[in-house]
Amino acid sequence: MFTYLMRRLLGVVPILLIVSIFVFLFVHLIPGDPARLVAGPDASQQDVELVREQLGLDKPLAVQYIAFVGKLLQGDLGTSMKTNRPVFDEIAARFMPTFWLTVWSMAWAIIFGLLIGVISATKRNKWQDYAGMFGAVSGISLPSFWLGLMLIQLFSVKLGLFPTGGNDTWKGYVLPSLTLGAGVAAVIARFARSSLMDILKEDYIRTGRAKGLKENIVVWKHALKNAMIPVITMTGLQFGFLLGGSIVVETVFSWPGLGRLLIDSVSFRDYPVIQAELLLFALEFILINLIVDILYAVMNPQIRYE
Repeated sequence: MFTYLMRRLLGVVPILLIVSIFVFLFVHLIPGDPARLVAGPDASQQDVELVREQLGLDKPLAVQYIAFVGKLLQGDLGTSMKTNRPVFDEIAARFMPTFWLTVWSMAWAIIFGLLIGVISATKRNKWQDYAGMFGAVSGISLPSFWLGLMLIQLFSVKLGLFPTGGNDTWKGYVLPSLTLGAGVAAVIARFARSSLMDILKEDYIRTGRAKGLKENIVVWKHALKNAMIPVITMTGLQFGFLLGGSIVVETVFSWPGLGRLLIDSVSFRDYPVIQAELLLFALEFILINLIVDILYAVMNPQIRYE
């Protein structure tokens, strides 16, 4: 296992290098001139050229990329063109609000998603199954921005129970986490139902029932443990998507997270911040996949990595 982990961690380096090339090229293809935005609308062309030289944007792309990678190897993410603050500080200030929003969203999504999936699988073709799958399809189909606006209208404007935005109190997490986790809960429910129905057909499940084990023990202790393998894979990927892709929800709820920071940075053509965020999202997916592989061995001891 240790050898496998070290090999996977060393494999992160070339992957991030390839990602950095695509990220660098993508960012520089964004329309607009960041030097003009930094200099201001009233700046002369001479001032714009001076700013472009100060930012290093007058050099060829290959030279800019080498300088970018060189700073990365030194742990320097650069300086924000918009705020003139270190990019690391900008991301650090926004990371925890997004992280905790993702954690709360995943927590209730896993609980309700698994519960709906198990009930639907054990009550197949009954009203519980139809109701659960109807809710799952609705959760996947509803656009997050529409769901967020409806929750704000009902629970904030009409009932006054929760704030419309911000993360000052625990109440501020309720509506954004419900909005962000709705689609994830629906996907988990469908995956859990499908996987569990396949496991319930296995011979060892029939043997357990023949020995007189209670149905709850058969389902929750024996069947669900093996059915969790594909669910864990999907859940890990969904966690990565939420951590790096909550842009719409953060915009709707005025959430001070990485999603809002990315939107603001793209609007201002803040190259260093955009590049750093996209690389961070790529690193998150790589590490989450590694954690998922480790959980495989925990959930099923027959799985070993050499």
